[in-house]
Amino acid sequence: MPTKVRSNEKRIVGRGQKSSDSERARLMPATKERILVSATKLFAKKGFDGVGIREICKDAGANICMISYFWGGKEGLYQGILDDLIQKQTEYAKNFLNLEVEPETLSKKEQIDLLYTILDKSVDMMYGGFISNDLMGFLLQEHHHQRIELTSPLLVYVRKLIAAIFDKKTDDKDIIFKTIFIISQINSPKIMPAFSLKLLKQEKFSEEDKNIIKNNVRTYIQALLNEVQG
Repeated sequence: MPTKVRSNEKRIVGRGQKSSDSERARLMPATKERILVSATKLFAKKGFDGVGIREICKDAGANICMISYFWGGKEGLYQGILDDLIQKQTEYAKNFLNLEVEPETLSKKEQIDLLYTILDKSVDMMYGGFISNDLMGFLLQEHHHQRIELTSPLLVYVRKLIAAIFDKKTDDKDIIFKTIFIISQINSPKIMPAFSLKLLKQEKFSEEDKNIIKNNVRTYIQALLNEVQG
């Protein structure tokens, strides 16, 4: 008697009938993406301990064995959400940034211009649909619990660039706090919708809002740069 598999990663398989390897290969990326989306949503809502892999697979319409296949288990899936974000963020950054160029090799003007470019592009990324509300909720959970290390080449580069601008080491406390405060200037409206979208009486950020955020970030950076330029 034919056996029907709930998810799309396999066809209906009957006696003497097998799903083709090419069909499975075609469906795998879509299945993986569905699981990531569902896991991000559920982890953001319930936390790591409040979600089981069966619930994630049910929400994604995927076979439970796919989590073991792609990530080895729930903890691997949790890390996989971060890895997927970092990979996409890094690919995005390569459109305007050469991560192989060390900031110390640039002139002071080039360093500052590059920082402005990165921050403008980061605002576009944050408010252009790249970071969903579910993903933002997940990241807030992760930062709070510090369950798994988040190492982003783009964020590492930004800290190195800020350190180069101020002629300090990357592990200098002042540089660490400067980096945190600069990133906070970009993230805060997204992190605190009650203080942004609700007050604006909007459901999402507009192009005008993005430009206002960019200008505010630039104003903040210019105030910091007075230490260097003054």
